[in-house]
Amino acid sequence: QVHLVESGGGSVQSGGSLRLSCVASGLAYDRPCMGWFRQSPGKEREEVASLERIGRTYYPDSTKGRFTISADYPKNTLYLQMNNLKPEDTAMYFCAARRDYAICSRSLGAYDYWGQGTQVTVSA
Repeated sequence: QVHLVESGGGSVQSGGSLRLSCVASGLAYDRPCMGWFRQSPGKEREEVASLERIGRTYYPDSTKGRFTISADYPKNTLYLQMNNLKPEDTAMYFCAARRDYAICSRSLGAYDYWGQGTQVTVSA
């Protein structure tokens, strides 16, 4: 059984930083595509960063230059370093993994496993 457990969320002031962690267990596929997503009340879940086996990353314009995704594969842990946080970054953050693919997709439906989320709140 696959488990993804996020941690590291919290409350910070605008301009602050946080590092999220996601510990994965039970993944059968070696180094699948993994990503970070967020959702705030009344809004759709959106991708904030993704990482492929070959090291290729993707960031939407909203997080490019401020967020960095990385992985420590021996520790089965995915990270999201978030710098220069803004109030609009406030959301529940989720990590996700694809079951059988090293290549990522922009479609949320392509991700097979999801964590429970960790809350990030940024005050002005």
